[in-house]
Parts: sequence; C-alpha cells; structure tokens
Amino acid sequence: MTKPVFVVDRLDGVGPECVVDGPEGRHAVAVKRLRPGEEVVLTDGRGRWTEGAVKAAEGKDRLVVAGLEPVREEPPESPRITVVQALPKGDRGELAVETMTEVGVDAIVPWAASRCVTQWKGERGLKALGKWRATAREAGKQSRRVRFPEVAEAASTKQVAALLAGADFAAVLHESGQAPLATAELPAEGEIVLVVGPEGGVSPEELALFADAGARAYVLGRTVLRTSTAGTAAAALLLGRTGRWS
Repeated sequence: MTKPVFVVDRLDGVGPECVVDGPEGRHAVAVKRLRPGEEVVLTDGRGRWTEGAVKAAEGKDRLVVAGLEPVREEPPESPRITVVQALPKGDRGELAVETMTEVGVDAIVPWAASRCVTQWKGERGLKALGKWRATAREAGKQSRRVRFPEVAEAASTKQVAALLAGADFAAVLHESGQAPLATAELPAEGEIVLVVGPEGGVSPEELALFADAGARAYVLGRTVLRTSTAGTAAAALLLGRTGRWS
C-alpha cells in the first residue's frame, strides 16, 4: 500500500519529529487509525515533502511522526497543463476539480462563461471557490500528490483570452473543431491551456475572442461529454501524449 499523505502548513525548520494535529491529525488518528511504525508522507502541497514513521497516536487528533528524512522538493511538471473550467451546476464543479486533480492537472481556472447557469457573486462566489480549493487539496492527498493544483480566482472571458494568448499551446474543446485533440502538435515544455465550456456550449463571441488569442477548437471524439468530465478526459489525453504519464 502506498504511504498516506498529510498536509502541514510548512516544512521549514521541521526537525526529526513533527506533530500533525487539527483536522489532519484527526483524519490520521480517528479515520485512518494509523499506528506506531506505519510510514507517512508529509507535504506542504507546494512540492516540498518528507517521509517518516508514526511514533505515537495521541488522543483523537494528534499524530507524532518521527525519523523524518531531509525535506525534498518535487520540481514543477513540464509542460504545465492548465484547464479553464466553465462553472457547472450544483456539485459538478467539485467533481471536475476532484478528477482533474487525480489525473495530474497543474492549475484550474474557474470561468464565468456567458452561458453558465451558475454565477459566482459575493459570498456565494467566495464559498464556491473555497469548496473548489478544498476539493483540490483533498484529492491531491488521496492521489498521493505533493504538489497540488492551483485553483485561481474566477476569470472573466477577457482574462481567459489573455491566458490563452500567453500559452505555448491553447485549445478550446468545441464541436466546431475540425481536428481531434489526439492529433494536435503539442509542445515538449512550456504552458498548455485548455478551455472547457459550460453545458450550453461556448458562445460564438467567446470562440471568436479565443481564436484571436491563438486558441484553436478541437474535438475529443465522437461522443459529447459533460462539462464536469470533459476536462478530465482531455487532460488524461494530454498527459499521455506529452509523456508525463510514461
């Protein structure tokens, strides 16, 4: 079994022992029921991590990890894959974030597309963004990642266009695409940005703006996926084709 991952606020100055408490400690002690001798990974979620063994499980939320190895750092992946995800309805946004994190996406940008039924405004928007970020954190732990994906603030269409303009490869998943994503010429390094539209589709005006920014429309295959699954399927394809899954 792979070693479970737990998040700590920081790894700077961590000695041979570390105490994991709070929600993480509670999960380790009360849910995982870890016992002395079991090995774990501690990470800050930003690429830095260390390994050690449980020394003691105290109370209901305090895990003492000893024998920690020197802190290591996992370098950022290349090419970097960012998915611009239109806001889905209900909890499908968290589903998209969860599965994209599991496959290895590096950054997720929530997008308030014109045809989105859901709109993030005020406190509701802050709460929704918090859920997306919490989901990325938990999915990162579950999938044994030590560098969790960045979940950005919700972007406008103009901000998405600017992001596409700066990418080494920019694509929009859309039925108007004349070529499959599986045949696109991909960079060996740099930034890949992929746009996933809402259930109602990317509007003609948005497509035109993105095309002006250098993004081409592509299709995944013969079937039409929901917005909450299209990004994960496309990211998996890109991860395989770029060699990141090799």
